[in-house]
Amino acid sequence: MLKKLILLLIFACRLMYADVNGTQPLILTPENSLKIESLKQKIESINNSIMDNLWFKRYGNYMTYQKLIEELTTVDMELKKFKSSKEKNSLEKYEKLLSRQESLEKQLELLYEFKNAPFSKLIEPAEIETYPRISNPFAIISAFSYIKKIKQFSDEYKTRLDRLKLLISKLQESILAQEEIIQIDPMALESKTIHENQKELNAFLSAEEIASTTYSLYVKKVEEATIRVTQDITVQMKRALDIGIIIAFVIIFTLLLKFVAKRYIQDNERFYMANKIINFLNITLIVIILLFSYIENVSYLVTVLGFASAGIAIAMKDWFMSILGWMVIIFGGSLHVGDRVKVKKDGLPYVGDIIDISLLRITIFEDITLTSYLENRRSGRVIFIPNNYIFTTLISNYTHGTLRTVWDGIDIFITFDSNHKKAMYIVREITKKYSKGYTDIARKQLNLLRNQYSLKNTNVEPRIYSFIEPQGMCISAWYMTNSYAALTLRSTLCSEFIEALTKEEDITIAYPTQNINFGKQQRPKELPPELAEKGIV
Repeated sequence: MLKKLILLLIFACRLMYADVNGTQPLILTPENSLKIESLKQKIESINNSIMDNLWFKRYGNYMTYQKLIEELTTVDMELKKFKSSKEKNSLEKYEKLLSRQESLEKQLELLYEFKNAPFSKLIEPAEIETYPRISNPFAIISAFSYIKKIKQFSDEYKTRLDRLKLLISKLQESILAQEEIIQIDPMALESKTIHENQKELNAFLSAEEIASTTYSLYVKKVEEATIRVTQDITVQMKRALDIGIIIAFVIIFTLLLKFVAKRYIQDNERFYMANKIINFLNITLIVIILLFSYIENVSYLVTVLGFASAGIAIAMKDWFMSILGWMVIIFGGSLHVGDRVKVKKDGLPYVGDIIDISLLRITIFEDITLTSYLENRRSGRVIFIPNNYIFTTLISNYTHGTLRTVWDGIDIFITFDSNHKKAMYIVREITKKYSKGYTDIARKQLNLLRNQYSLKNTNVEPRIYSFIEPQGMCISAWYMTNSYAALTLRSTLCSEFIEALTKEEDITIAYPTQNINFGKQQRPKELPPELAEKGIV
């Protein structure tokens, strides 16, 4: 009811306005008034919906900048007039103008980017970086990332353009609503408002035309870059597949070689060495394939390594010497996995079996030996020896080549009044009995070794010697024994020697003794007759 009353009042005012101005009265029915109100609400809804549009905000900043320019021009003109006038009693007004001028200049500095073109940053798309060069499979990841990135830029620009088109459609809808209102009631809206809206629409239409053209060109650039990168990815994937097939063939061939070696090489040590050589050749071949596949200028790499080799050789001298030592060990054949060796470091000897020969070091597992018994009193340790020790340190090999036996000796002392010839016979017989098997093995091994070395004396029979020592006669027995279990035979022989010699009444085992005399010793006053006859005083 209230709404209808308001509409009747508006209608009466329109009639009075028409009579005063001498024009024909406008017939404004209540239905038209309701329609005008509906259109105004529609316009207000459109204005609210475009307030957050980025394009609209930037254009608003542009218009604000223009208005500030106009206002600053006005203030400057007033200041000039004030300075040229002779009035001195308007100091307060002058200060207000100065303050306003300063405020306007600061606002203009903040909005400087909107001075000429309000849509320059929105129309300009993100710069497409130079597409990455894909020269190896790892670069494929960065290539996919590059494609995703430029497509994201294109999608962002498309979203921006869609917002501009939506803004234009909203403005066109708003202008149509305004024109419809004017057709119903020319006095309902000011023509100035429609003119400003049309001006805004023209600016956005111009920006939309430029942005659409820019977007079409930008999409073509993105598609071109995507096609190029995709082609490079395809080439690299095909190349990687070919290299993978070659490497797989090398690995299969290596496995076949290992199978053949395991089937036809019965000796575990030779099989181990053959396995190590096959693995080394396999890794070396794969590295060479990868280098020649992905390094375009191999001569450049060789040049760089040539310049860097001097510094690397000094800084990594021990490593290079160890690698050279590894080559000497592998190709020289002086040491093999399984050999029993003795190495001396800082005056302390270590005896054990080689369990591995790597590129930089020899790994030895220490065993219980005579050296452990006499000097170390420790065993069972894993010892790492740099390969460069082959050039600087004496390494004794107890099992070189075909040899698996070594000379060992036991010394036993008897008193001077013992039957030393009988003792030597007993020791010789016992030694022959227990070392016969090793003697025969050593004889065969040395005969096989004649093909490689010039051997003069190959007598491997037990040797028994006798020497005069301060504490008695020393009977030294030397015999062939197992290189890996010398202590076992030594322990057996020692027990047999003691048991056999102690049974003989004319043989007495000598050992260090001391005589302790109690009381003062007096020299006899008279010499024995036999010494007196000789004239000894």
